[in-house]
Amino acid sequence: MSAQFTIPKFKLPGFIASIGQKLPQWPHALALVAGLNAALKMKLLPESELDALADKLFRVRILDTGGEATYTYRNGLFRPVFRPEREPDLAFAANLSAYLQMLARQEDPDTLFFNRELEITGDTELGLIVKNMLDAIEWPQLSAKLPLLRH
Repeated sequence: MSAQFTIPKFKLPGFIASIGQKLPQWPHALALVAGLNAALKMKLLPESELDALADKLFRVRILDTGGEATYTYRNGLFRPVFRPEREPDLAFAANLSAYLQMLARQEDPDTLFFNRELEITGDTELGLIVKNMLDAIEWPQLSAKLPLLRH
C-alpha cells in the first residue's frame, strides 16, 4: 500500500509568470488539447454533453506560470486556437497548485472557486456543464488505462 501524496497550496515566484508570459503560448494549447483528445479517445468524457461544447471558445490561464491555452471543440475533437478573435465563452484562471489539486481530486472546483483560488468567467450554464463533465470522469478507470497512475 503506497502513501497518499498531498499537493500543497503554493504560488510560484512572480518572476516566473513575468518570464512565462513572454514565451510562446502555443505549446500549452497543444498539450492541453492533446490531453483532452486522449480523454475523448479513452471515452472518459460523457459524450452526451459534448454537443454543448461545440464551437465554444475556452481559455485556461495558469496565473503563477504565465501560461495560457485557448481551445475549442469542433467536429468531434478539441482544437487549439492560437489567435482568438473574441473573448472566450468560458475562462478559467488559477495558480498551478489549484489545477494540480483539482486533477488529483484533492480539492473540487466549487471549493477552489468559493475560496477565491479559481476564477471562472463567462457563460455560467456552460461552466456547469464543464464542471459536471469533469466530475463524471472516473479516475479509477483512468488509472487502469494509464499504468503510471496506479498505486
